[in-house]
Amino acid sequence: MTAPIPTRVHYHQQARELELGYADGQSYRLSAEYLRVYSPSAEVRGHGPDTAKLQTGQKFVGLKNITQTGRYALKLHFDDGHDTGLYSWDYLYDLAVNQDAYWADYLKQLADAGASREPLGIPLKPV
Repeated sequence: MTAPIPTRVHYHQQARELELGYADGQSYRLSAEYLRVYSPSAEVRGHGPDTAKLQTGQKFVGLKNITQTGRYALKLHFDDGHDTGLYSWDYLYDLAVNQDAYWADYLKQLADAGASREPLGIPLKPV
């Protein structure tokens, strides 16, 4: 079974959240930070579970652009320069419906690694 395709995609710039709306009335808001740390790119996920790289310091990341890739995915362009990996409709829906569990797992990974969501130094946004 494939995931539904959103009928509405909207980025709330102030809140730094991507909203996905579906035909059945369901709506999900995913923070840019959450999307960044769960990027489907090889740079983040590696080429297997043991090569994934824990993303730290992404608390203030935002999106600077969103482009649709065919009929199956979005490419998210983050303001920290990261723009690899395609977010398929299936992957976005999975991130949306499992957000609480995935976020809790991410926070646990950070704690286990003694790492933080806070960036090192002063967060600067490219102009």
